[in-house]
Amino acid sequence: MAYKTKSGAILTEEMIEELASQAEQGEYPGSPGAIVVAPKGRPPLCEEELVTVAFKIPRSYRDRMDERAASLHESRSQFMRNALEAALA
Repeated sequence: MAYKTKSGAILTEEMIEELASQAEQGEYPGSPGAIVVAPKGRPPLCEEELVTVAFKIPRSYRDRMDERAASLHESRSQFMRNALEAALA
């Protein structure tokens, strides 16, 4: 049986077995392709350790909060952080 790679190369069962055998011995023939380094993710929100605070509110409050956050183009979390920061200022 033969397999076609994304680049169009054809690999047979025998070729795959040979590559696997070489890899098991720490040998990797050929040259590496482009190395892609993914970003670490979003930047931290602040320098301090972040903790989770959970509490219950009526569904209607949550719905109104989501509507207000959307009108400000903010996530629910960002809206809550901003509201808490203003309350503690």
